[in-house]
Amino acid sequence: MATTHLSLIAQDRIVYEDDVDMVILPGASGVFAALAKHAPMMAVLQPGEILVRKQGEEDRYFAVGGGFAEVRPDEVVVLVRSAEAAEEIDIARAEEARRRAQEYLSSPEKERDMEQRLAMEAALRRSLARMKVARKRAAVRSRGAEQTPYPQSQQEE
Repeated sequence: MATTHLSLIAQDRIVYEDDVDMVILPGASGVFAALAKHAPMMAVLQPGEILVRKQGEEDRYFAVGGGFAEVRPDEVVVLVRSAEAAEEIDIARAEEARRRAQEYLSSPEKERDMEQRLAMEAALRRSLARMKVARKRAAVRSRGAEQTPYPQSQQEE
């Protein structure tokens, strides 16, 4: 099977780098997959989940803040504000961030400035993404690390 090189880069570090079979990304216009030989494109990413699939290995999940992805036939470069592997996520901390953001956003309009409101909305989206990724990893682990098999067309390449 053909692979593509993935570089997942946050503001403060390279989070993941390897040759992979498929990357599923949270595009601003919807979720999309990047495979080897993908047509070149640029995409805006929203806070969400990245799934990395490599044949013979367990799927990897990452929670990311918004950013950009450049997809080329042989490479995917993802530049994001923040990124955490599922195993790095502290669910209690993510839950606390979600609670604080929701509390702020439910306060009366007159007590909020627009810049702070936008920052809290972004914090809420990031914390929800982190909790989703961490819980998904926990569910996969409890099922015995099962993963969805590759579609037949990808296996025959």
